[in-house]
Amino acid sequence: MAMLAVEEALSRLLAKVAILPAETVPLERAIDRILAVPLTARRTQPPFDASAMDGYAVRAADLDPEGSPLRIIGESAAGHPFDGELSAGQAVRIFTGAPMPGGADTVLIQENAERVGGDALRPTQTEEEGRNVRLAGNDFAEGDPVLESGTRLDFAALSLAAAASYPDLRVYRQPKVAILATGDELKLPGEALAPGQIIASNSFGLAALVTDMGGIPVDLGIVPDDPEALAAAIEKARTAGVEIVVTLGGASVGDHDLVQQAMIDAGMELDFWKIAMRPGKPLMVGRLDDIHVLGLPGNPVSSMVCAHLFLRPLMARLQGAEHQTALEEAQLVAPLPANGNRQHYMRATAWRQDGAWKVEPAHSQDSSLIGVMASSNALIVCPPGAPAADAGTTVSIDFWRRPFAR
Repeated sequence: MAMLAVEEALSRLLAKVAILPAETVPLERAIDRILAVPLTARRTQPPFDASAMDGYAVRAADLDPEGSPLRIIGESAAGHPFDGELSAGQAVRIFTGAPMPGGADTVLIQENAERVGGDALRPTQTEEEGRNVRLAGNDFAEGDPVLESGTRLDFAALSLAAAASYPDLRVYRQPKVAILATGDELKLPGEALAPGQIIASNSFGLAALVTDMGGIPVDLGIVPDDPEALAAAIEKARTAGVEIVVTLGGASVGDHDLVQQAMIDAGMELDFWKIAMRPGKPLMVGRLDDIHVLGLPGNPVSSMVCAHLFLRPLMARLQGAEHQTALEEAQLVAPLPANGNRQHYMRATAWRQDGAWKVEPAHSQDSSLIGVMASSNALIVCPPGAPAADAGTTVSIDFWRRPFAR
């Protein structure tokens, strides 16, 4: 089977994805979920003209430092509005967020007022009408659109939904992702290692990525290189009602790579399994009934790069959204060698300097080096056949992790 370009492989993976059904959840449980329907405001915000500062509600026309003092006739606080109407020559003590009294059009901040006796004040300056007043509906009005469907509900979006008076939200169901690690050589963290064995780390990183994308990881454990054990694990994934099965390792066609054949024997329709990229050439994509199958390489870095490039978009599409790759242009601080015929995703560290992104490739691009992956926040995207590049050359980088200080 010929190697597919990354873009073509991703297009084929996403071509037949059906968005999951929606469900209703309480507002407090909607963090990082994807909104399934657009929201319109159920109320006006603010619902009344309100003070933006502590001070005095007045009429701007009455503010004359040389004129007569203004008589203070009451107080307006948040939740306790002044019950009355302001007339010429009067003022109401007011606090931030409190409703403006009828008849008032301006707030004179307390620093610009001198108290005269116990119930009067003298302004020390004039103000324009409307100063320090938040008008009703200044944020949004009842019926205004506030959030689009497909919005990922972060802290800001949830705050807006709450302000628009939604106690619960319609969101797309979270995809369940079965994680199946294979290999006789794998042991769990903390377990003793026999000769030739290693600690399994991929499944933990993958579960974190699934959770970050709003999914529910279903750990199928470590499965030995045995056809019957693999068949049992695949059936377990089926009965768990998952939308995606991600396998780790064993998806190629070597003598000890049994996963691909086990999936085919279980009924998987194989689409492709070789991509013109590194790390991550042996990536398997297929369908098992209605389950998307994504077979990732066994090397830790290869599996996480492939999960970033393919699993993230797949999970986003299932939830009615599109994953936006965080691509930026950056200047190399070290040279790069010429690239071969596969798109290369080079681990690197990027930082902001003098108004531009700088990027330094990791000292080694070995796909087994987890320490290098953990110290890198970006991937330099080197197209197939890219020539050697000197320091100072502009390259494209993918922030697969959050930028961090250098």
